[in-house]
Amino acid sequence: MAPTPAPTPDPSSTPAPAPTLQLKPGTAWADAWQRCLTAAPEAFRDDSVRNLWNGAWQPDGRPLPATSPVDGSPIAGPPRLDATTAHRAVRASLDQHRAWRHIPLAERRARVSATLDALTAHRELLALLLVWEIGKPWRLAQADVDRAIDGVRWYVDGIDPMLTGRAPLPGPVSNIASWNYPMSVLVHAMLVQALAGNAVIAKTPTDGGLACLTLASALAAREGIPVTLVSGSGGELSEALVRAPEIGCVSFVGGRDTGARIATAVADLGKRHILEQEGLNTWGIWNHTDWPALTSVIPKLFDYGKQRCTAYPRFVVQRPLFADFLAAYLPPVRAIRFGHPLAVEHPQDDLPDLDFGPLINAAKAKELGDLVSEAVDRGAVPLHHGSLADGRFLPGQDTSAYLPPVTLLNPPPSSPLHHAEPFGPVDTIVLVDTEAELLAAMNASNGALVATLSTDDPETYDRLAPQIRAFKTGHGKPRSRGDREELFGGFGASWRGAFVGGDLLVKAVTEGPEGADGSSGERLPGNFPDYHLMP
Repeated sequence: MAPTPAPTPDPSSTPAPAPTLQLKPGTAWADAWQRCLTAAPEAFRDDSVRNLWNGAWQPDGRPLPATSPVDGSPIAGPPRLDATTAHRAVRASLDQHRAWRHIPLAERRARVSATLDALTAHRELLALLLVWEIGKPWRLAQADVDRAIDGVRWYVDGIDPMLTGRAPLPGPVSNIASWNYPMSVLVHAMLVQALAGNAVIAKTPTDGGLACLTLASALAAREGIPVTLVSGSGGELSEALVRAPEIGCVSFVGGRDTGARIATAVADLGKRHILEQEGLNTWGIWNHTDWPALTSVIPKLFDYGKQRCTAYPRFVVQRPLFADFLAAYLPPVRAIRFGHPLAVEHPQDDLPDLDFGPLINAAKAKELGDLVSEAVDRGAVPLHHGSLADGRFLPGQDTSAYLPPVTLLNPPPSSPLHHAEPFGPVDTIVLVDTEAELLAAMNASNGALVATLSTDDPETYDRLAPQIRAFKTGHGKPRSRGDREELFGGFGASWRGAFVGGDLLVKAVTEGPEGADGSSGERLPGNFPDYHLMP
């Protein structure tokens, strides 16, 4: 009897092989670097960049090697200054400040406007540098540049009433910011500070953003904006950038450990300060039924791999709603798009619209991966663990800085994932049975920047929201840092010093009218050692 022939495979049921991807022509690091050499030859030389201080691009500093998180390839590293040179830079900035504060507002506005025009002309190059230096997908990199430009234009148009009766600080503003938003946070702040009459100093973030910030600073310096941009280790430069008597204000964005040290220093010195620190932003689910709304927002919560100060890495869920929550949450998480931000199938294709690319470096990806494994070993339940095979990558590329999405149920109290912000694509879920447990879990980090509570009952929201220790709390919708007139700050250990946003940013870097005793006597809205004042 003849054997029965094997059935012919149905082509429609056979998965198509993944397409072979390639780097989109014209987007290589070498292409971006050549464009920088052409756009700002005073700042970019051969294979390195220069520091900007005393109104000139200086050939000092010891360049350190650096690699792109996108594929591990070499890129320009920071030219690190020593402490002595940093002090010289600060003293030179004070001289610039004393001259700039007397420049009429109309001229300051014109120079800042010209800078914004130059940034607009180089928008795509600035965005491409962000892709290579900090791994932002193309859509988010462009958004970072646009938010900086549009946000500062709002201040240019409306600065007059904000400065009525106010004067620049006695010395320049020192900016020490994390690497994740070089344009929409750091450059935005620098240009508003300058518009308000201050010289500005910025330290290049150690982990990335050097070339982007250098190009932006070069464009500003050409228009006569008193910008100082220096690179170096925080420990070596902090004496100059934080404690130096010439500094009028310290503006910091980063982690709690470094922020606490800076907070101690500025409090001892009585120095004006704005210290934005991390916190565990939480999303509570209580007596909730609108699951389609939650499903629609989950992908946005993974933007840039949750490497944002306003990311939501913790969901606090009422136990009876857990099954419905998972049904709404898991499908969009499984569809998250990640990979090489510049990889395309065909040369003419648009760059991919990804939710995130790499983490900031391979060390961070390994650290977070190890924390996940450790949490599972100690009892956390893995609900979703993505695979690198789900990502879009070039053939044979280095993927050591990439971490697929992970979701854990009930991380143990002994795990840092229980109480700290992971700053990566890792969600944790905690189940609760009472409103008291809900609030305790949502306030696990002693203060946060944002929070959200999803509940069908407006009265329940109105009753519980004020007990959540976050500066902004949304009702079923995520909150963000905000732009233009929207204020921003934090509760508890997530913020020290003056709040910002809208006219508060201008107030934070200016002084009000003097009182009878010669002091300004004003109490700025903020979180200070001796008082907390909400706007």
